[in-house]
Amino acid sequence: MNTTPQTRIATFGELLLRMSVANGNRFTQANEIKIHVGGAEANVCVLLSQLGIQTDYITRLPENDLAQLALNELQKYKVHTSKCVYGGERLGLYFVEAGNQIRQSQVIYDRSNSSFATIEKDQINWDLAFADVTHFHWSGISPGVSHEAGLACKEAILAAHKKGLPISSDFNYRSKLWQYGKHPSEIMPDLLQYSTITVADLDAIEIYFGIKTDKNESDEARFQKTFELLKVKMPHLKTLAMSFRKSDGPAHLYKGLLIHDDNFYQTEEHKIHVVTDQIGSGDAFNAGLLYGLSNKFSGQESIEWATACGVIKQSIHGDFAITNENEISHFIKNGSSNRINR
Repeated sequence: MNTTPQTRIATFGELLLRMSVANGNRFTQANEIKIHVGGAEANVCVLLSQLGIQTDYITRLPENDLAQLALNELQKYKVHTSKCVYGGERLGLYFVEAGNQIRQSQVIYDRSNSSFATIEKDQINWDLAFADVTHFHWSGISPGVSHEAGLACKEAILAAHKKGLPISSDFNYRSKLWQYGKHPSEIMPDLLQYSTITVADLDAIEIYFGIKTDKNESDEARFQKTFELLKVKMPHLKTLAMSFRKSDGPAHLYKGLLIHDDNFYQTEEHKIHVVTDQIGSGDAFNAGLLYGLSNKFSGQESIEWATACGVIKQSIHGDFAITNENEISHFIKNGSSNRINR
């Protein structure tokens, strides 16, 4: 099962160092920090590259060794980084305190005045960047970081749209970003209107577009109604996917829903008994969906892939979903496993 050789997906976003407090400690108890590389769009690239799809990760970075550390990590997974631009003072950071079944995980961002947040117009030649690209992916995190990052994101979207590329987006609302005086509803609809594929959640759709659904209705009914309302705001939209997570005692129930070419698909609910690391599961879901669609899988297969990637990521430390085609296929066929593969 090989992808067509010409598939090449470009993404644009902020590359981050993730500083995780070690050993389940709280921020105020921290005496040791573990470093991972992350960032929503980078996470998408890393999984797609492991699945054999060519990826370009495009960002703005400082010229220092921390940026090099982050780039090295992407290059290890065969993500192309030659289209990155340089300038600015610092790499963005975010700090993570892992929760457990009693309290939530906590995130503190340290991204103000990062190289990405201070990007200026015309610093990336998008026509050149998209010369050999077949698809563009972005997320709502970039316009949340700064007004400038939002403008650069808009440049990319308009260039991709002009070139006729399919554009995929992830709504990715982060309440702790958006500190520069604009409400997301003033910025996001304009950017999202060009998407052909989008991954969203009901809360973010309400924040960006004011679209509400009845909480008493089933997930399926709310999802389908949302799609009809969203299509009015996003005229190019052909594909909408969502993952749904619910608690079942200490376990999580996780499933995927998809509308693609006017047909509705859903997966069974997967019961996740132990969540190792939830961060990045939405990005893995995105990558699985893009992999399925790039390979011309059926709608059902595409949402199975997206959901399987989202589940598997939750068993892996760090931002990246370190997995492969065989492992994902095995999960789709057999579900979770506690056996040793030997």
